[in-house]
Amino acid sequence: MAFGSECNPVLTDPPVAVSNSSIFSCSSSSPYTPSSASVVSLSPIDFQQHMNEFFRVPQIIKDTHAYSEWTVHHPSALDRFREIMSKSEGKQIVVFLDYDGTLSPIVDNPDKAYMTSQMRDAVKTVAKRFPTAIISGRCLEKVVKFVKLEELYYAGSHGMDIKGPEPPSSKGSKANGKATYRTGNNGILYQPASEFLPMMDKIFASLVEKTKRIIGAIVENNKFCVSVHYRNVEQKNWAALKEQIFSVLKEYQHHGIRLTEGKMVIEIRPPIKWDKGKALEFLLQSLGLANCNDVLPLYIGDDRTDEDAFKVLRDRGQGFGILVSESPKETSANYSLRKPTEVMKFLQRLGQWKQHNMPKGGRLSKV
Repeated sequence: MAFGSECNPVLTDPPVAVSNSSIFSCSSSSPYTPSSASVVSLSPIDFQQHMNEFFRVPQIIKDTHAYSEWTVHHPSALDRFREIMSKSEGKQIVVFLDYDGTLSPIVDNPDKAYMTSQMRDAVKTVAKRFPTAIISGRCLEKVVKFVKLEELYYAGSHGMDIKGPEPPSSKGSKANGKATYRTGNNGILYQPASEFLPMMDKIFASLVEKTKRIIGAIVENNKFCVSVHYRNVEQKNWAALKEQIFSVLKEYQHHGIRLTEGKMVIEIRPPIKWDKGKALEFLLQSLGLANCNDVLPLYIGDDRTDEDAFKVLRDRGQGFGILVSESPKETSANYSLRKPTEVMKFLQRLGQWKQHNMPKGGRLSKV
């Protein structure tokens, strides 16, 4: 089921630029703290020290007892599937999915993060029966190329580049001359950080040049954000990589550049308050469901950047976040799944459940 053309997309409040008085804005977080923590302004020296905390090997806790205790508060979404579905009675389910680590496994080469054909079939079935969106840190073009499905909304660059499956009837508009929002044959396009694109291109080019001698470093251009992957960099070379990143970013110290951390990746973002949670809110508003009580959003993701979306659902008191993790972590998600294969099983059950439990053209009346 594609997003209904009767729901005319509407701009959310325009994103607020971070004050130019700040030098660097970084999401301050401990290993288990959601990335939705408050943004702090740091001096160049403090920034360099703070960035040291970003470089670390992810801790996978194999303690079965600790994980079992954690799942008391974040139970398996597969084990509690009927419980989740019981909350959707009379409501429209909307599905939001991260990509890396959720629909595909984490791999050494980010360009090889392919999803399986079985996962694609599961996503396709869900998308035919529920409004479905993929919200990824990847650039829009890359995640579309990976997924290869037309039935979805796609939000690339952590939601800073949004495309819909159908062209809405709106003529398009602008917010304060900054956020681009237009329509066409390719569906909606919303780019709240469009004015920062030239700066991000320069940062990408500089980082490629500065890190080219560090074996294993990969700099990925995700259009409205730049990702520096260090999974393949020997730990003895991390200090050199940090120094090169700092040498580039200090040139932009008056622009309020934001830094966030993923799984062995540093992400450089434009100075606007926009993330996956904002993208989720925008998409719900585009569907005409932002202020509805009869909607149940489900968001599945594995990374710290997904915590922004989990927190939005928690604060709304509406819908459920599902964290993909094999180890206990502090999270705003309600439920958990261990790995992408379990995500696939959950999506398969969701597609089958819709077929068996929902009358054609109607909303759920029974479980």
